[in-house]
Amino acid sequence: MRRVVITGLGALTPIGETIDSFWDGLKNGKSGAGPITKFDTSQFKATFACELKDYDPADHFDRKEIRKYDPFSQYALVSTEQAVKDAGLNFEELDRTRIGVIWGSGNGGIQTFQDQMTEFCEGDGTPRFTPYFIPRILVDIASGILSIKYGLQGVNFCPVSACATSNTALIEAFNYIKWDKADLIISGGSEAAINQASMGGFASARALSTKNDNPESASMPFDVERDGFVMGEGAGSLIVEEYEHAIKRGAKIYAEIVGGGMAADAYHLTGTHPDGEGAVLGMREALREAGIGPNDIDHINMHATSTPLGDRSELIAAQRVFGDDSNVTISATKSMTGHLLGAAGAIEAIACVKSLQEDFIPATINTKKIEPDFANLFDFPLGEGRSKVVNYAMSNTFGFGGHIASIVLKKYSGQNER
Repeated sequence: MRRVVITGLGALTPIGETIDSFWDGLKNGKSGAGPITKFDTSQFKATFACELKDYDPADHFDRKEIRKYDPFSQYALVSTEQAVKDAGLNFEELDRTRIGVIWGSGNGGIQTFQDQMTEFCEGDGTPRFTPYFIPRILVDIASGILSIKYGLQGVNFCPVSACATSNTALIEAFNYIKWDKADLIISGGSEAAINQASMGGFASARALSTKNDNPESASMPFDVERDGFVMGEGAGSLIVEEYEHAIKRGAKIYAEIVGGGMAADAYHLTGTHPDGEGAVLGMREALREAGIGPNDIDHINMHATSTPLGDRSELIAAQRVFGDDSNVTISATKSMTGHLLGAAGAIEAIACVKSLQEDFIPATINTKKIEPDFANLFDFPLGEGRSKVVNYAMSNTFGFGGHIASIVLKKYSGQNER
């Protein structure tokens, strides 16, 4: 079976808009939350989110491109430009028919949809839509734009599994390379959903935190006082490559993908199964494919969005998979970044890659009191991150509709290790 490695990284997140600044933010326990600046929130239940702090489209695109691309596509382009540069790729020297893009988003061009429909509904009934309306809103368009930019003619599609989307994309990239259907794939996810429609919709579903008086500490996964997730935005891009292909071109190798598990709760539109049924199946399948046991996992970056039911069901699932005497270290980086929905898996996979590379596990910030039933079952670094040898890391993502995607990453110890 062909080995699959990661050779390039790019990140655009609320706590850092490059890989280095993102990782520094995670190591230092930085919160990306603050009052929303994009629109008037005076009538909204949740008035804060984890916005990108320094992003200006004019720094990356000309005026014509800004008109063509919804922010979620812009974020995909910016993070991928970082990853391509980081990987040292020169596509003219490679077989572009064997290079693809598998890129995800949960909501696609929801900002464009909201803006254009608001304009139409406030008008006289005459449809004055921009000719870019449809391509801007399509959830698959980012993968298409990336292939066009780099002239990549291999596999190209967009998986959508809500908040499990970019983990699903990474598992699919892993599969296509493993099956010898591609040699290299740009994979990841992007999301730009901090707007009235998303904030109003998720608040109506009682999914968002309403700790408006203290946004920075509102995301508190596993805590007895948690009350919902904090919306985030951004993108994560990973260059996923066949091992021999990477070695041949002298690429640096960050980590190896060794297992991916996808499953379904088959339970509820928005809620996770109370006993973590789907999560158990996903984690066990990822372990099975990796050829390792639960005791081999050193670190799990949990889905852990800070919702009362979701966090508990994931902890129950982890207990069922890893047992009562596990040494696994668990953290939830959404306490810092907020929940990037369809892009969450990508940036959290990047966090796991950096943990493998540096033997450091970020903290779960803001959390003070873990649910008593689980406080002594796992190792929870709270407030401050921790140095620990990490040979295997797992990242979990779950999505509305019962979608489950878990991925296992392994430390790379070859001669080309970065």
